[in-house]
Amino acid sequence: MTKVTPNPWTTLSSRHVFENNWIKLTDHKVITPGGTNGTYGAIHFKNQAVGVVPYEDGQIWLVGQTRYVLDQYSWEIPEGGCPDGENPEDCALRELHEETGLVANDLKPILQMHLSNSVSDEWAIVYLATGLTQTEAAPEVTEDISVAKVTLEEFYARVESGEITDSLSVAAAYKLMLMKAQGRL
Repeated sequence: MTKVTPNPWTTLSSRHVFENNWIKLTDHKVITPGGTNGTYGAIHFKNQAVGVVPYEDGQIWLVGQTRYVLDQYSWEIPEGGCPDGENPEDCALRELHEETGLVANDLKPILQMHLSNSVSDEWAIVYLATGLTQTEAAPEVTEDISVAKVTLEEFYARVESGEITDSLSVAAAYKLMLMKAQGRL
């Protein structure tokens, strides 16, 4: 299914517009595949996105928090950013513990994806965590997190209804339902 062709875009110049600890925004002057001059803004994420689905006996744990950029409350799987040099599995286990207090004995990757490849290079991986033990959560100072335990079917229904819109969570819900239908969950 992979189509291998030369890149039809030509970059004429690039200028860094903004940078902080998490992102770098670059403005590119380009020639488009149609031959016209254009501008293309690209966001480079300095951390890899990592999500983790804590799963046991047909139930999962979701975390809820207000997302600043959206100015709304969001229910989602535990997730966070994995800095360069950190093993994504270690990051997933850390985020799981920080946000829910859960410790997993088993962790396996279930999907990888680009989150918004038309404007960013952000790459994500989602893990399935099993063999769970409850301990005390330790959220970061920027997080005001609630935790809810729901059935897999309720998680899926909340995605289908549009209540859960976080991309990692939506992708994880569909992947888990597929795994269940295939007898792999």
